[in-house]
Parts: sequence; structure tokens; C-alpha cells
Amino acid sequence: MKGNRVVVTGLSAITPLGLDLASSWEALLARKSGIVPVTRFDISEFDSKIAGEIQDFDPTTYIPAKQARRMDRFTQYAVACSQMLIKHANLVVDESNREDIGTIIGVGLGGLETIEETHKKMLDRGPGRVSPFFIPTLIANMASGQVSIFTGASGPNVCTTSACASGMHAVGYAFTEIMLGRAKAMICGGAESTISPLGFSGFTAMKALSTRNGDPQHASRPYDRDRDGFVMSEGCGLLMLESLESARERGACIYAEVIGFGASADANHITAPLEDGAGMALAMRRALKDGGVAPEDVDHVNAHGTSTKLNDLCETRALKAVFGDHASKLAICANKSQIGHTLGAAGGIENVFTVMSLHNGVIPGTINLENPDDECDLDYCADGPRQQQAEVAISNSFGFGGTNACVLFKRFTD
Repeated sequence: MKGNRVVVTGLSAITPLGLDLASSWEALLARKSGIVPVTRFDISEFDSKIAGEIQDFDPTTYIPAKQARRMDRFTQYAVACSQMLIKHANLVVDESNREDIGTIIGVGLGGLETIEETHKKMLDRGPGRVSPFFIPTLIANMASGQVSIFTGASGPNVCTTSACASGMHAVGYAFTEIMLGRAKAMICGGAESTISPLGFSGFTAMKALSTRNGDPQHASRPYDRDRDGFVMSEGCGLLMLESLESARERGACIYAEVIGFGASADANHITAPLEDGAGMALAMRRALKDGGVAPEDVDHVNAHGTSTKLNDLCETRALKAVFGDHASKLAICANKSQIGHTLGAAGGIENVFTVMSLHNGVIPGTINLENPDDECDLDYCADGPRQQQAEVAISNSFGFGGTNACVLFKRFTD
């Protein structure tokens, strides 16, 4: 039996489109791309030379300089986002409620940049030059840990690490914690920053990255037959989930309701999804069942949509398997066409945008879809943002290791 109703009372984001929620959302609806030539390191020897870099971010706006130096970039993003989130939710964390507020933030790879820099320092100057803050800086759970420290939230404090589904799992499990009465509110989402030589080398070796270097803003093109791989990106997206009772007690603004969560495993391959999309379909079916929603009640899908041939095909097949004839009526968008693939942060950021869609009655489009793949024949909103009040939306994330996660949202009307 269902427990507490769970609602969204706050949102925040740092993306390649903007340093906060408002600017990111505005750029998303304006069909802008955040993909640029890499400037963070010498990219000359790499096949792919583009990324969704976040530019002009100053961590000291949110974090004292000394503490910021002891954080990898992904943790800085998370702490900054958490402060914007608390403000957006108009939530005061104090002795009266701190034990009832938890933190679950998904991170796919952790402090890759810190690992690279420290390893070089050790090789060049010896192990005695390794900082005592090396381990606390790089570990993936430090995004959640530092957010807890900075906000004072002392409820459940967890990191989900499930590749590109990390952020989605975080939101799903945060929903479960509140539904079961283990917390009244949860700071949740995803953070990632792996735009580094080692990160690029790894994905380049897999031939996973787009090499459309001369035209970066058109490089990420989900469902287009000319797509040639995903674009690595970075960022953070956080949501404040809260029990409806708690939100009402404090008169919070409610942006949407979370009604379901589904997860599954392909049990197939370390990187490739099942070609018929069966694992993805299972996760979606479980989210629908969890929310007590029929397939035909869903209006909008925020797709995983990576701009890789196999993922796009498999997700499309999964949507057809789950929704049948109704699949052609779904308004589908792929945020990665504009922000690139933020890996562990993807589920967090894309859930933020999904909630914004429900709250504002507008569905963002999918850019760069000029020559659709013959098998990718659903409505991906390629014509741009659509003024449409969706009532129910599902957001998808799928990751290496065959891990699949979906969160189901409903427009809040009660």
C-alpha cells in the first residue's frame, strides 16, 4: 500500500546552459546548445575536442575559498546547487527539522580530475607530496556528504553510483525514503565533472564520443541518422522532495508530485543495452505500476536520448513496447541534444527539467534532429518547445552495466 504522498518543493541546476535554474531553463526553451570546444586542458591530441563545459563558475560564491580547494569540481557544483535549492524551496534547516531531512546525490565517476592531478604529483615529486585531503576530495559520496555538512541536513546521507543512471536512482530512492516515512524531505539529484584527459581518453577508446569538432553546437543529435556519438558534459541538478503533509504545514510552493519509481537490469552486457530495449521497458513498466498509471495516461517522456546509435534505437523500441499505439502520441524530448551527456548528473538535471515542464505547461524540444533515423520514428518535439500542459511525465536514465531507472511525475493539482 502506498505511504506518504511525495511532492517537489524546490529545484536547482548548474548546466552548460547556465549557472542556475532560471538561466538554464530559459536557454533550453530558446533551443540553445551548451556544447563548446574544450578549454580546460590541451585537447589537441584527442579525437573529440568538444564538451559541455560549464564556464565562469566561481565556487567561492557559495563556498569559502579554503574549503572549495578541498573539493573536486563535482562536489563544488553539488554544494552550490544545494544552497540554491534550499533558497528555492524556502526551507529553513534547523534543530527542529534537520534529522528529518536527508541527502541522496548520484555521482557516476567521482573526482577523476583530482585523481589525475594527484597521481601526476606523486609520480613527479613522490608519495610524500600527496595531500591528506586527496581521498576525501575524490570519493563519490562527498557530494552528498558536503551538502549535508553545508546545509545541516542530518537524515539519510547516501551516494548512488550507477553510471549514467546515478542521478535517477538518487531521486527514486529519495522518493522511497519519504514515502515510507523515513524522512520528511530529501535533497536529491546528481552531480558530475569528468571533463579531463583521462575521462576523454577512456570514452575515446570506446569510440563513444562525437568528433563533430568543427560544429560543436550540432554535435549532440539524438535520433538523427548522422549522429556519431555522445558529447561529454558536466553539471548538477537537485530537487527537494518532501512529504505532502510537511509541504502543506509550511505553506511550500509545490512544483509537481512524484508518483512512481522503476528500476531494472538488462543482465546482458557491460556497456550495450538489450537490443529490443526489454530492460528499459521493464523499468518504465515498474514506474507506471508503482504510480498506478496506465500507459495511455502519460503525456510526456524526458528520454535518455544520448545521441548514440544503439541507445536511441533501444529506447525507441522500449517506448513502443511499453506504450503500444500510444507511443506515437507521446511528446518526447532529449535534453542531451542541448546540454550533452552529464553522466551521473543526467538524471538529476533531466528530472529538474521534467518538473519544470509540468509546472510551466511547456515541453522543451530536441534540437539537431534534421534527418531522423528510420527506426526512430516517434514524436521527439524536433520542431521546438511545445506549449502543452502535460499531466503525467516519465523521465528515463540508463547506464553501463545494464542499469535502468525511471521516475514518474504528475502535475500537482490537489
